Amino acid sequence: MKKITFAIILVSAIIFSACKKDAVTNVVDPTAFNVSVVGKIVTVTNLPADTIIGIGLMGPYGAGKYTFFSLRSNSIIARTDSATSNWDIAFAGTKILINAGTSGPGNGGAFVYTQGNFDALATIPVDSTFYIDNAPASYAITYGSGKGWYNYDFPPVNIISAIPGRVLVIKTADGKYAKVEILNYYKGNTTPLSTATDSVKAYDSRYYSFRYTYQSNGTTTF
Repeated sequence: MKKITFAIILVSAIIFSACKKDAVTNVVDPTAFNVSVVGKIVTVTNLPADTIIGIGLMGPYGAGKYTFFSLRSNSIIARTDSATSNWDIAFAGTKILINAGTSGPGNGGAFVYTQGNFDALATIPVDSTFYIDNAPASYAITYGSGKGWYNYDFPPVNIISAIPGRVLVIKTADGKYAKVEILNYYKGNTTPLSTATDSVKAYDSRYYSFRYTYQSNGTTTF
């Protein structure tokens, strides 16, 4: 009887372990991540980017794991495909990677456009330089307060805010082009009040909302 009981417990543990492993590698919270398309503009809301709490497709959150995203298919790419050209940009905290250089095998590149805004950028300037990731020395999309796409209001505020007018111009892994505007860094596309507790700010952070236009024909005109 003891042997039978032990066998049942062992089988149950194996099943639970398999399910748990499956959850870590394959599940994204469907109530969070959302994609909508209006004309040429794709809007993504609540893209989890190594958030503090939870488990998802990219592994345990808060562990420095990137969320890989395809601008070509408007979808999250599994971390098991991170060494391929299936993804174009990747997110973890405030850091954004592109699929080129030290970050991936793609033919990507990027720069931060500061001479206008998302809607006004109709054509990529001919004198533009696309950079690639060269970790840890440099990244195509520079991170740090005021250096790339965001500002960080230091304590006691502790808020990450997208800088108005900053546009990420991306060369995708397959050599096409896209323009990306980060809208918000917090869940629900809503920045917490400055008076909110630090725990609330942390819990709701690392959920990207952004919009983009992808040019599939390879030209630099959107």
